[in-house]
Amino acid sequence: MGAAKLTFANMTDKIGQHLGTSQWFVVDQNKVNMFAECTGDQQWIHIDVERAKKESPFGGPVAHGYLTLSLLAGLSSDMDIRPAGIAAIINYGLDKVRFLNPVAVGSRVRLQTKLVSFDRKENGHYLMKTENTIEIENVDKPALISENLALLVPGPDAELEA
Repeated sequence: MGAAKLTFANMTDKIGQHLGTSQWFVVDQNKVNMFAECTGDQQWIHIDVERAKKESPFGGPVAHGYLTLSLLAGLSSDMDIRPAGIAAIINYGLDKVRFLNPVAVGSRVRLQTKLVSFDRKENGHYLMKTENTIEIENVDKPALISENLALLVPGPDAELEA
């Protein structure tokens, strides 16, 4: 039997609990290069493979920290951690981000998410705070830990608290 369906009414029961784990995602050189092109962050430690192999303290190129952070949106969509009946999720910001370990190009990463808080606002929206950990396959120390805020807008069929 699967886990109970998440609803706006039962989300507070999940505070402090693990909500989900994403699939593994490969951070390859092409993705790093595209991120560098898009953002203008052309630092050699990310995009110059030969130089990074010779001069980098990591023995090769590593993903941008902000590339790793940006993976949160896609990796979280891989998990079913939204309450049923949601009309929209709006990125509300970050309370805290710590880049703990660089992601070597070619590594696989995944996301673990825990619910920190879920508060109803006066306008009927909800503010959800999650703790997110991006893990690197076969590496003990995670790439990053962040506290993310999302504004959730319930739809007309959402099961709300009484």
